[in-house]
Formats: sequence, C-alpha cells, structure tokens
Amino acid sequence: MNKYKPVIIADSFIPYLKGLLDDVADMTYLPPAGFTPDAVKNADALIIRTRCKCDKELLCGSKVRFIATATIGCDHIDDEYCKAAGIEWKNAPGCNANSVANYIYLALEHALTHGVKAKTIGVVGVGNVGKKVVKAATAIGLRVLENDPPRQATEQGGGFCDLSEVQREADIITFHVPLKDDTYHLCDETFLAACRKKPLIINSARGEVCDNSALEKAGNRIILDCWENEPLINRKLLDKALIATPHIAGYSADGKAMGTYMAAKAICGFFGIDKQFHITPPESNEDYDIMRDDKALREDPSKFEWLRNHYPLRRDKYDF
Repeated sequence: MNKYKPVIIADSFIPYLKGLLDDVADMTYLPPAGFTPDAVKNADALIIRTRCKCDKELLCGSKVRFIATATIGCDHIDDEYCKAAGIEWKNAPGCNANSVANYIYLALEHALTHGVKAKTIGVVGVGNVGKKVVKAATAIGLRVLENDPPRQATEQGGGFCDLSEVQREADIITFHVPLKDDTYHLCDETFLAACRKKPLIINSARGEVCDNSALEKAGNRIILDCWENEPLINRKLLDKALIATPHIAGYSADGKAMGTYMAAKAICGFFGIDKQFHITPPESNEDYDIMRDDKALREDPSKFEWLRNHYPLRRDKYDF
C-alpha cells in the first residue's frame, strides 16, 4: 500500500520549492491571491510567504493542520485562531538575516557617501537580524548602540541601552523588530520629536513599525524597504526617501534558499517524511546594486508587488 501523501498548497512565488517535495506530497502551487477558503479547504498543509494571511477567514472549515512560512516574520499568521483550531505552524527564524545585513551595509555605505554624516547608529531589535546588522555597522566603522528590551531583561551584562539613549545619541536608527502590539508605530511623531540629532531612519522590518505619516512630515532623512499599506505605498514618502526599495532587503538568493529549506524541512518533520535535500542557489558574477532596486521602484511604484515577485538573482556579498 502506498504511503499517504499530504495535500499541500504552496505559494508559487517561493523560489527553489517546485519539485522539492513533489515526490512525497501532493503539491499544488498558487499565487498569493489564489489562497482562498475554497482553494485550501482540502489541504493538509500550506507553504506560504507574508502575503498570505492565515486567519479564520481563510482557514475555517478547512482540513489544514500545519502551516510553514518561508519567512522570518509571522505576523501574517493568526496564532490565537490557529491554536484554537488545532493548527500548528512554523516560521523560518534567521533565514534571511545575512541578506538584510548585506542590504543595510550597502545602504549605510551609500548614505555615508551621499551627505549623511554619522558616527553612531542605534540598532533597535537585536535578534537574528539585528545581531548581524550590528556586525555590518561595526564593519563600516560606526559606533553601535544596541536596544532590545526583551534580551536586556533576561541577559546580564548584555551591553544593551534604553531607547532614550538611542534617541539622544544616534545619528542613524535602524529597526529590526517583529510587528507586535508594542512595536506598532514604535517610530511615530513622539519618537521622532524625542530624537536629538534628527537621525536617518531606516526600516527594513515591517512597514507598520514606522508611522509613515509621521515620517512624511518629519525632517529626518529616511531609507525605507518596508512600508505601511503595501503595495499601495505613500508616494510623497517615496519621493522624500534617500533610498526606497520594494520590501526586498531579505531577498538575496541565499536568504530565499534558506527560507525555502527551513519551510520544507518543517513540512517533512510534521508529517514524518524522511527526505534529504539541499538547495544551492545559482552563482552570480554581479555585485548587488541597491540603487538598481531604488530606481525600479521610483520608475513605477504601482509595480511594487511585481518587483517582489520577479526579483532578479542576487547573492550575499558579505558574511556577517
């Protein structure tokens, strides 16, 4: 008797996934918009990215027992509903941390050679991504202030500082926190008013961490990869930004491959599938040009989602 193959619906834009599990699962690939209640009702599991909102509206009445998201973030999964419905889920913490650190390094390099004068950077959120950003900022020669209240509360001698010190001392502030109730609009009008040096603000975490209306009104220079109301971004904020990109900081081939690998391994673990595999991204002879992504977004902001879904090959240049 053949072993039962779990029915899995997967985001068709997840790279390196097609063919990876097709011999051990009944795979269907759909674009994010194709994840409807009717489409997923008979699925045992989903493999998704941030564009798929997994909540009661999508999952109620379905057979879904497991969700694997090939992303660090998990705010697109309604944890409370999933617990109540007996649905387990797994994200991919740290999968693209080095990719984001490479993005931040190149963004800082561009900023410091285009009029931004800075000696001190505040890194708000020093988890998997923030730790590597600290290394990237140190490599570029900046003094780094690390702010992470959860880690500060549990670690002795961690060298962390309060947010007020970041606001007082930093010439640049970069955010690397998950989106939760206490980080929603963490950078708002009040936060910016308390900053002594009108710091350059960088957000490559989640769009809602920064109040985009407050950023639009403020005199701070900004670098934005994440925006509120994606893909319908604030055009005035786009015009103002020193660097503006379409939520692709973590989109190196290396980061994508690791996210896909972790999601596929989670699926195998949940269903007891014994399968060994490796994902090796193709080589690239081109160094990543962050301003290429900036130019593409400015030329046609309405293509925000298209630019994400058709992102060209990019390898990590540095290992932080």
